[in-house]
Amino acid sequence: MKRYSLLYILVTFLIFSCSSDKVVDVVDASSIIGTWDVTELMINNETASDDAKNARDILNFLTAKDCYILSFTFNSDMTVTASNSSNYVEISVNSSGTGLEIPCPTESDNEASTYTFDGKVLTILDGDGETVSVNVTIDKDMMTVDAADLDIPNFNDSGELIFIKR
Repeated sequence: MKRYSLLYILVTFLIFSCSSDKVVDVVDASSIIGTWDVTELMINNETASDDAKNARDILNFLTAKDCYILSFTFNSDMTVTASNSSNYVEISVNSSGTGLEIPCPTESDNEASTYTFDGKVLTILDGDGETVSVNVTIDKDMMTVDAADLDIPNFNDSGELIFIKR
């Protein structure tokens, strides 16, 4: 009888102490509402193209100057506005000839559209009437998006774009 009591206690302990290794990231769909600025392009230096490496370096330089060249504003009415200044980035040799200058662009291409977000997948209707769906991870004020899925020139090599919420 004592043996069965010990076995019963052990089984009870195991049942209540077992947990799943799965971590479910449940994100409220409204967490995407607001303006998100791209601040970083995370790529693999060994496999990334030179264009992707240059885009990463330019993005890092401009972000350090509080210049954000790609932003998305998600509204509660399911509309989104994309502001992209990457086509207006100009690189020049500085006046002393000792380095490069990259001023913050003053122009941008803006596009309004609609979106859906279920807490994990963001679907945007692009300017050509096609839908673009991307997996999104939101952790507080940081959003991570697969760069290739967005199909934005110079940012579409494999890697991740990191957005920070204003």
